[in-house]
Amino acid sequence: MQSSDLMLDGLNLMMYGMGFVFTFLTLLVFSTKGMSTVINRWFPAPEPATAKAGASGVGLTPAQLAANDPQLIAVLSAAVHRYRQDQQS
Repeated sequence: MQSSDLMLDGLNLMMYGMGFVFTFLTLLVFSTKGMSTVINRWFPAPEPATAKAGASGVGLTPAQLAANDPQLIAVLSAAVHRYRQDQQS
């Protein structure tokens, strides 16, 4: 075999391989999108419930919950006091 024949066979094999991979990935993308559409149509995601801020703390941000917790405020105050004492000595 000539080296040019080997080059042509290599290019031919490369094109078949790249074509197969491209076709497979295209089919994979379309099948994934199709399955996603079917699942979203039959099983839609539940909408998150928005609750009003009540006595149980549902709907409050973490900062609002911390502001209403007397034990947490006491612990933080003690930590700040201890830190300031350590800095002075």
